Amino acid sequence: MKKTISFFVITAIFICSVFSFTGCKKEDSETIYYLNFKPESSAAWGEIATAYKNEKGVELKVVTAASGTYEQTLKSEMAKSSAPTIFQVNGPKGYASWKSYCKDLKNTALYEALADKSLAISEGDGVYAIPYVVEGYGIIYNAEILDKYFALDNKKVSFNSVDDIKSFADLKAVVEDMTANKEKLSIEGVFASTSLKSGEDWRWQTHLANIPLHYEFKNNKANLSSDDLSEIKFEYAENFKNIFDLYINNSITDKKLLGSKSVSDSMAEFALGKCAMVQNGNWAWSQIKDVAGNTVKEENIKFMPIYTGVEGEETQGLCIGTENYICINKNASAEQQKLSEDFLYWLYSSETGKKMVTEKLDFIVPFSTFEESEAPNDPLAKEIIRYMNRDNITTIPWDFTVFPGQTFKENFGASLLSYAQGTKTFDDVKKEMVSDWKKEYK
Repeated sequence: MKKTISFFVITAIFICSVFSFTGCKKEDSETIYYLNFKPESSAAWGEIATAYKNEKGVELKVVTAASGTYEQTLKSEMAKSSAPTIFQVNGPKGYASWKSYCKDLKNTALYEALADKSLAISEGDGVYAIPYVVEGYGIIYNAEILDKYFALDNKKVSFNSVDDIKSFADLKAVVEDMTANKEKLSIEGVFASTSLKSGEDWRWQTHLANIPLHYEFKNNKANLSSDDLSEIKFEYAENFKNIFDLYINNSITDKKLLGSKSVSDSMAEFALGKCAMVQNGNWAWSQIKDVAGNTVKEENIKFMPIYTGVEGEETQGLCIGTENYICINKNASAEQQKLSEDFLYWLYSSETGKKMVTEKLDFIVPFSTFEESEAPNDPLAKEIIRYMNRDNITTIPWDFTVFPGQTFKENFGASLLSYAQGTKTFDDVKKEMVSDWKKEYK
């Protein structure tokens, strides 16, 4: 990942690839039709369609929208008599646009298999969109360095493992003591550089900001699929400041120099063992393993939650979410709806389907039908699945899908850099962030 890619970007060029797999021709009522968002997976979906036809005798038609044209393509296809029976939305805002087409999925086998039901898009008593692939982010840590710290005779905390860290206060105590012992731990700083170079600051102005704003939305019972988000108060600004200060005050790079640092810089610092922690997502595995001279061992790459000091955070998990939610067209015939349900459950529960999901689509999936051994073969993906399957852990959803546009994010990132460099107070940052949110929403 990656900056967030909006499904609502419309390009002037419309290209789609259509895969139709038929033996003898069937009536439309016996065909299911999936409108695919990801051009890079169109070939894989073709293989899936062939496998499903061979195994179940049902034709799956797949149309793949060109990059950046999904919303435009969906509008066009939904206007046809043979509209998609399976489509996707990109989150609460996408659901709000297409809710009149979304079937209630709460009684389906696919929803029953969803490991964390809070990830689905619900309204009232209904469930209308189910995530079919997820990603997650948190604090990535090198367990070898942390174990070395916990074995120190002079450590100031009573903790013996990362499992004892359950709050911001715990994390702060460990991090500051690790900084005091960084020579013994053979590190240059606890955290990798906080990348505040323009265009490289999305981990803070989007991903980190997601946590305090999630709690604000939750506290105010905000309806994220409505338009009633034109103003925020940044109620948990102090919590954002807590963790941001911890990052910039205990890292490899002096905070006044962070404006020159990129995400690649920080991931290389982690990969080379120069630091113990870095905030990023499961997509960072490729960035870690491909660094020349990489010293961190695969089995030592782990996740912990991003604690900020919010009350009750002892049960907080990782930030897990997606912009990819599957829906079934409630305006399709009853037969097509049932065939669509059956196909989706087959894809995420059968031996054939699950193999294609993990090996062809390379998805981290949120369904309990997958065993740990069936997860993608990388340590951070396995950590995401482990957290999703933990009892009594509350996932932080990706509420940043409702943030205003890119200008808001860029301005917030610039303010954070000014704060790190000492030219703005955090009160200034808060005021500007609240003002920019309101301005861009209008």
